[in-house]
Amino acid sequence: MTLDFQPLLPWSAIAALALVAILLSALGFWRGVRGVAFRTAALVALCLAVANPVFFQEEREPLSTIVGVVVDRSQSQDNAGRRAMTDAALATLKQRLAKFPQIEARIVEAADDENTETPSTKLFTALQTALADVPPARVGGAIFITDGQIHDVPDVNQTLGFDAPIHGLITGKPDEFDRRIEIVSGPRFGIVGEEQKVTFRIADDGKAPGGTAEVTVSLNGNRIATEMAEPGTDVPFAFTVPRGGNNILEFAVAPVAGEVTEANNRAVHVIDGIRENLRVLLVSGEPHAGERAWRNLLKSDAAVDLVHFTILRPPEKQDGTPINELSLIAFPTRELFVEKIKEFDLIIFDRYQHRGVLPILYYDNIAQYVENGGALLIAAGPEHAGDDSIATTPLSAVLPASPTGFMNEKAFYPRLSDEGKKHPVTRGLAGADSEPPHWGRWFRTVDVDKPLGQTVMQAADGKPLLVLNRVGKGRVAMLLSDQGWLWSRGFEGGGPSVSLYRRTAHWLMQEPALEEEALTAHASGRTLEIARQTIAGDPGEATLTYPSGKTERIALKEGEPGLYKASVRTAETGLFEVTNGELNTLVHVGSVDAPEFKATISTTETLTPWAEKTKGLVQRLADANGPVDLPPILPVRGAVRVADDQRMSLRMTDETVLKGINSLSLFAGFLGLAALLFVLSATWHREGR
Repeated sequence: MTLDFQPLLPWSAIAALALVAILLSALGFWRGVRGVAFRTAALVALCLAVANPVFFQEEREPLSTIVGVVVDRSQSQDNAGRRAMTDAALATLKQRLAKFPQIEARIVEAADDENTETPSTKLFTALQTALADVPPARVGGAIFITDGQIHDVPDVNQTLGFDAPIHGLITGKPDEFDRRIEIVSGPRFGIVGEEQKVTFRIADDGKAPGGTAEVTVSLNGNRIATEMAEPGTDVPFAFTVPRGGNNILEFAVAPVAGEVTEANNRAVHVIDGIRENLRVLLVSGEPHAGERAWRNLLKSDAAVDLVHFTILRPPEKQDGTPINELSLIAFPTRELFVEKIKEFDLIIFDRYQHRGVLPILYYDNIAQYVENGGALLIAAGPEHAGDDSIATTPLSAVLPASPTGFMNEKAFYPRLSDEGKKHPVTRGLAGADSEPPHWGRWFRTVDVDKPLGQTVMQAADGKPLLVLNRVGKGRVAMLLSDQGWLWSRGFEGGGPSVSLYRRTAHWLMQEPALEEEALTAHASGRTLEIARQTIAGDPGEATLTYPSGKTERIALKEGEPGLYKASVRTAETGLFEVTNGELNTLVHVGSVDAPEFKATISTTETLTPWAEKTKGLVQRLADANGPVDLPPILPVRGAVRVADDQRMSLRMTDETVLKGINSLSLFAGFLGLAALLFVLSATWHREGR
């Protein structure tokens, strides 16, 4: 309660009135006037009434004590039953805090940030956000429910902005251990066919059993090696880049019984294979208009080393012309088709016929070259239907189509077959969507029996035009017409000859992006993009296996012919596996060196320094086999000066909020009037005696 004045007149007037009252009272006492004391009292009452003294009384309500409760919902909390332990601890903590009406709990659940590729557990950031609008004096403490894997713990010498205890309730068991594998170093790019090295390391966290560990190495889904490694030791691994494009190298360490999680027992390294120089052998059986189309295409690619020979004269033609005037160099058949045949990435026979230039044995060498992984392209013309066709040589064992001996002499628009509309070699060729196709006509094809493999382009009457087939480890393509040059020359508007020839050549050289049956996946932030290429119809659902072990069926929708896609937004990060039928692929979402994957065992060490500084408590929620057990809550008035190793101390606030003010005027209204009447009556009574 406080006393204040609210004067009815200016203080200068009140002072003058008080001075007059003092002089009159002094004069009365000097002369001994009867009733002067009562007169003085009346004057004092009059001055007080004018000064208007008022008593004020504030009504205040105590404010609640704010306690921050931060719940760790990061990915590491999914391990070893920690999520159930967290839920049980949170429910019990809510019940205990509810018994103290003066405590208000600010509960915030901190999960991984889905907008970052580097997941981490940032509990202190979540705490500061939750208490940003709370005055420091009202903060009674903070309680963390976590496995201890916190990646934004400030230095203990810094300040949190409030003076209250920090407590940690730790999930997990005290004897946890985990084994993980990580890529230490490795190249991003590698030349196809050359050796590259990737260094990996096995790390044991906690009380691991130690000893050597078996590591299985797979390349593009195929197991290629098994290594034995000591935990904590960098192990180099050498391999040969097998193909162009993405190559996925997977390292998988054998799990250990009882470890926290197997989600980090695999690691992948993606290396882009680059063909330093594609070596292509082009053999033209005779000079013709289409020969330059192939030569120009291959010479325009700086990555292609082209070896080109044209047979200018068959051996049986003897006209007396000196040999040195027929060609610049002799055709080195033995060197090309025996000694160095394996060095070529692609062999093209352009309108070539068997006329004794190549010994019959060399055709068998070419067939073996294909079966062992080589690539062969036959660009056929009328010679392929004649008696000297290479289809009559041992090369026929790898050719997908046999000629009938006839030519189809009929103008036609090359069209995509049903398989061709789905096959990545021909899908989406410019001009193919219209009817007739928006390109020029061709006028003849080699007639063949029903071919093997896929007929992706058709000639007149549905006859095969472009046939693709796999033979052993290699591939063969047959273009059953020699008039592709019409497109190159712009006849009737031309056509996509460059795209068609280039795609065919790259498919033959096993470019991953042109595989007709393929399953790929890549991550864009936290979004997983799945693509399934097929020419066999709807592939059905894909199965997505999360790093936590959870599986999900994903519906694939056809975006364009033969290409089915799906997009999945993921909360988890780590190594995902996508499976569809017999195909599977791996993809890593998030940074491979993210803190969330570095360690997974629970620990009390991260919060202990802050608990010791603020007189808090760090305690596990359960021992090795016990149930969840929370320490009691101890409200403390004033600063917490002593740590309690059995209870969680919370500093209770003394802050209040003003609800209202009551005022009482001492000389206003009936109270002031009664005082004046009493004094005046006493004066009259005294003077009347």
